Amino acid sequence: MVDKQSKSFSIESNDLTIEDIFHEFYMVPDYQREYVWTREHVDKLLFDVYDEFYDEQGRLMQGPEYFLGSLVVCKNNSGIYHLIDGQQRMTTIYLLLCCARDLLIQCGATPPNWLNTQIKFVSADPITGDDIERARLTLQYDDSDGILEKIVLADEPVSQLPQKTESVKKIISAYNTIKEFFRINLGHEPNTIKQFVVSFTKRIKLIRIETPTITNALKVFETINDRGIGLTSMDLLKNLLFMKTPQDKYPTLKIKWKGLVDILDQANEKPLRFLRYFIMSHYKIDQTKGLREDQIYDWFVINADKSGINTDPILFCDGLIECAKAYANFINSKDVYGQDNYYLQNLTHLSGALRQHFILLLAARHLLPELFNKLSSAIEDLIFCYIVTRETTKTFERNFARWSEDLRNTNDEVELNHFIDKYITKDILGRVNSFKFAFQELTFENIQQYSIKYILAKLTQHVEELAWNNPTHRNLGMYIASTVEIEHILPQTSNEMLLSEFDNPNEYDEYKIKLGNLTLLEKTLNSSINNEVFSKKVVAYEKSAFLLTKSIAIDPGFGANTQLNRAVKDLKQFDDWTSDCIIIRQEMLTNLALRVWHIPTIS
Repeated sequence: MVDKQSKSFSIESNDLTIEDIFHEFYMVPDYQREYVWTREHVDKLLFDVYDEFYDEQGRLMQGPEYFLGSLVVCKNNSGIYHLIDGQQRMTTIYLLLCCARDLLIQCGATPPNWLNTQIKFVSADPITGDDIERARLTLQYDDSDGILEKIVLADEPVSQLPQKTESVKKIISAYNTIKEFFRINLGHEPNTIKQFVVSFTKRIKLIRIETPTITNALKVFETINDRGIGLTSMDLLKNLLFMKTPQDKYPTLKIKWKGLVDILDQANEKPLRFLRYFIMSHYKIDQTKGLREDQIYDWFVINADKSGINTDPILFCDGLIECAKAYANFINSKDVYGQDNYYLQNLTHLSGALRQHFILLLAARHLLPELFNKLSSAIEDLIFCYIVTRETTKTFERNFARWSEDLRNTNDEVELNHFIDKYITKDILGRVNSFKFAFQELTFENIQQYSIKYILAKLTQHVEELAWNNPTHRNLGMYIASTVEIEHILPQTSNEMLLSEFDNPNEYDEYKIKLGNLTLLEKTLNSSINNEVFSKKVVAYEKSAFLLTKSIAIDPGFGANTQLNRAVKDLKQFDDWTSDCIIIRQEMLTNLALRVWHIPTIS
């Protein structure tokens, strides 16, 4: 016998049928995850049960009870159970009961009382004495938009209910999946539907784990979902924060967490990648082991003191939000303050999916804008060097996480210069020979096409900037635009005339894809020369506004020591276009690249 006082501090566990479960009232608190089950989840639950209850001829079999999982609950002062774990399953089961009731009505049958009472219960209003209806399950989170109550009331068909949120869309989709399941497997026969629902409510069991406090419930939830089985580290981290937060501050934490999720959703970013990079940029990790996504939650549990989760979980959440805002800015090629950053824009053109450098950017988000720009420029140089020398992304992450410790303590220009020299310049210096060799071997086919356009754009931009010193040339987008095309000087498609004029026709296909054979050309000019021979193409090159392209045909400089003359002095002109010319131009572009991406000279 357990007395009332000891019982109030105990955790109770009971295996109950669905019929027993829905003798009580439940609510999904507003701080819990919204309904996220897809058709695949709902179908699996339905067909697992159907396969257990019915034989191959579709006949209902008498058999043992069927276990469907567990619920973690905590009863509030009004006697309503807060669903801490199992809300996805419970919502789906409840939708099945509602759907069965609706189908019986559509078939002209009256739903039995036992089914109605599992969906809602009529009791007396303690003040007026009038009948009031209470749904057995309610959803408190905002995204539910009262959809479950509307389905329970059945004042209008589910198909006509507005779908304002993703959660509502998923709940209505689940209802329609259940309706389709009934139609295909049970038809429109009222007795068949009732037989299924009776077996469903009486033979299916769940374990209901009841805890005395929400904190206890959250702890049980964490234990059941150890290592993120069925849940992501993001879900478990949210649970951990609520577990460490006083209950009176749940509304505050709920609003902040939703803000964090919204920021990442709007940026179309994977939450687990953000959390990994947050940890790598802010804390020292074992570089020999790294940090996998399935280890993120364990890391937060082990380092709850270091990260501040134990002492002030809401303040920790504020820090996450601040980082998420900066992270979203980086995705949009902006700095921490939301200002356009040319170097981050350039990296997007180089490799739009690249995110590893965000580790360094997060570690440096405290820097003043001019210092942040300087670091971003150095990062662009380094990443381009990595890509050309075919370094793996694991190297990116390992190095950037290791360097972040120093970067977090870098505050002024002197310290930043020291950081860049110590890590970035030193790393590039060790790759100079590899870079030069790889760049001289670059072709249209051994690197992504958008990366080739980035390379040609940077080379073209550099010459324009030197020549004109015009701020408009800092924007690489004007060279990446759809009005600018990659021109193959030796045309991509060969013909007899082209092969006869080329000095090495047997290797035509190898030379036409080399970087030295490529240049940027305005679309209007490019369309006029198509597959012409070099002698006819030079006319279009002369008309190009791009000095790097114009210089193929003529020397665009003038005077002895003008700014323009100095900008183009190393650019070479060609009277014809042979295999040697392509090699020479590729060497010229390699030397230009060493200046453009600030590749240091080995002394």
